[in-house]
Amino acid sequence: MRFVDLSSTIENTSVSPVDQVSIEYSDHAEGAQGIEGMLGVPARLLRDGEGWAVETIAQLSTHGATHVDAPYHYNSTIDGKPAQTIDELPLEWFFSDGVKLDMTHKGDGDAVTVADIQSSLEAMSYTLKPLDIVLVQNNADNYYGQPDYMMHGCGVTAEATHWLYDQGVRVMGIDAWGWDRPLHLQAQEALEKDAEGIFWEAHQADLAYSQIERLMHLDQLPATGFQIACFPLKIKGASAAPARVVALLDD
Repeated sequence: MRFVDLSSTIENTSVSPVDQVSIEYSDHAEGAQGIEGMLGVPARLLRDGEGWAVETIAQLSTHGATHVDAPYHYNSTIDGKPAQTIDELPLEWFFSDGVKLDMTHKGDGDAVTVADIQSSLEAMSYTLKPLDIVLVQNNADNYYGQPDYMMHGCGVTAEATHWLYDQGVRVMGIDAWGWDRPLHLQAQEALEKDAEGIFWEAHQADLAYSQIERLMHLDQLPATGFQIACFPLKIKGASAAPARVVALLDD
């Protein structure tokens, strides 16, 4: 079995104002000082005079790096019921067969429609089944870590998100900053038309589903024939959580 890591690295970064990461590192010398201060054991009694290395995450947005969104992120209620937080979602959602939709022909801000998805599935002779995990490849991960990363990538429409949900899909992901079209484009259109249902349309589609955002290396996957493990951290009451997303392929 071969493993493909589809996750970004959690490291000191500021991709955008809402997902900054700050990690403080304490090395072995500092660990030795801490052990002597805590337990009285001097460095000379430790192997190579070294103590434990410890890292402290001073700041980590639940939406920083590769992460899984819970329905609570989109709205406080979904379909008239309290929206589920990340710790309330069934584990069965996060380990299943994967399907990759090739949308590399889409430009920045282009919409991924129902017709696009159906055409892609028809080309691979595949019919979606409940709990398939659907991943959209646009190669927007090429911009990860750059200041304009969140301005790149296509986005899935609310109608297409509903269609995937109706096929039984509960987890869907993309290699862009977000599942929707880039926010600055949606904001511009919403303001120009002064209309609801444009900004954040797929997020606020009133559906109890999860998105994986900031995926990496989808170009290393075939269209089908692999499994996805994408278990989010169990954070109480959270709208999302970082996840180590991995594809499993038979060699």
